[in-house]
Amino acid sequence: DKVLPELIEPYELRAAKLREFLEDVKPSLCYDIVPLADPFGPSVTDPDLQCLVVSEETRRGGEAVNRKRLENGLPELGLYEIQLMKDPDHSENEEEKISSSSLRQRLLGTLLQPPRRDPALPLRPYVIGLTGGTGSGKTSIAKLLGHLGAFVIDADKLGHAVYVPGGPAYEPVVAAFGAEILNKDGTINRKALGAKVFGNQEQLKRLTDIVWPKIAQMAKEKVREADAQGKAVCVLDAAVLLE
Repeated sequence: DKVLPELIEPYELRAAKLREFLEDVKPSLCYDIVPLADPFGPSVTDPDLQCLVVSEETRRGGEAVNRKRLENGLPELGLYEIQLMKDPDHSENEEEKISSSSLRQRLLGTLLQPPRRDPALPLRPYVIGLTGGTGSGKTSIAKLLGHLGAFVIDADKLGHAVYVPGGPAYEPVVAAFGAEILNKDGTINRKALGAKVFGNQEQLKRLTDIVWPKIAQMAKEKVREADAQGKAVCVLDAAVLLE
C-alpha cells in the first residue's frame, strides 16, 4: 500500500513528467506509456516484450511476472536489476531509497497555498475543514487542535443528531422511506435504513439529498455558536466533507 495515496499526483501528470524525462534522455527512443490497472499490466500478456527492469526490492515481482507469462504460454523476460539511489537525508520513519512516499510524508503540515480572503465570508471564526478516510487520523488531529483552543465540530455527532425524533431530518426521512424503518419507540433504526440504501445509488442519493443539507445547516449553526463564544478557529471534522 502506498503512503498517503490522496497525495499521489494524477496519472496524466505523472505520465507527462515521464514523457518529458524520456525525451530529455534520448529523443529517438520509442516508448509506449500505459496506465497499470493491476499489479502486472501488459507484462504478462504482451508477446513482444523481452526484458523487465527491476530493483532489488521488486525482483520477486519480476519473478512473479515470469511465472504468469509461462502460464500464458509466453517466453520468460530477461530481468535486469538496477540499484536504487539512497536518500542520505531520510528520517527514521521514511524509506532509505529516494521515494515519492517520503516526499508525500514531508508535505504533511505544509501550506500548499496561502489562505485567500473571501469578502463574502466573515473573518472570524476561521473555519478549517478536516477530512480523510477511516483511520487517516482526523480524530487525533481534531483533538490536538481542540486542545490548542479551536472549536471542534464533529460531523459524525451531527449525523446522529439529525435523525433523532424532532431532529431536522427525522420527518422527511420517515416520509421517504416508510414507517418500517422505525423502532418500537419511534426512533429511526439506522440498520433498517442502511439496508434500504446499501448498494442502491438511487436510494442513497435520495437519502443524502435529504440529510446532507440538514447536517450542513447544523454545522453552520455550530460555527455561529463558536463565534458567540469568541473562538478564533473552528474545525469541521467530516469524512465526506468534499462530497
